[in-house]
Amino acid sequence: MTLELEPLSVSAARRLMPQLHRRRPKIVGALFATSVLERGELAGIACASEPKAPRSRHYGALCRAAAALGYRRAITFTDPDEPGTSLRAAGFQDEGLTREQSWDRPSNRRRGKARSEQLSQVRRWSRELAAKGSSRS
Repeated sequence: MTLELEPLSVSAARRLMPQLHRRRPKIVGALFATSVLERGELAGIACASEPKAPRSRHYGALCRAAAALGYRRAITFTDPDEPGTSLRAAGFQDEGLTREQSWDRPSNRRRGKARSEQLSQVRRWSRELAAKGSSRS
């Protein structure tokens, strides 16, 4: 089955995400977004930020796009109780449990959770991206 990617603005992804993702309906800090079409129908949204696409093919497509833009590594997070099956299938490695981090920094203040608030535990996943010109998906 072939998936197609079509450009999608981050603002359009923010509007669509609550309908498509049950756990993380809010996009934070997206660099770029794309719609993922399966047989011409919207199957998901892939964002170079969180939340992440629910199927391994979406992760693969997003990793190829990020590699083409020059990124060398993809990192994502899941809730501790999520098995990560799609991530494993897409070549991501489980780096274990860690604490969620805030985007808020002294040099770049963000709205949201106060830095002093207790942040939840998450599971971190990473994948090295293929060097430019490689055929790895």
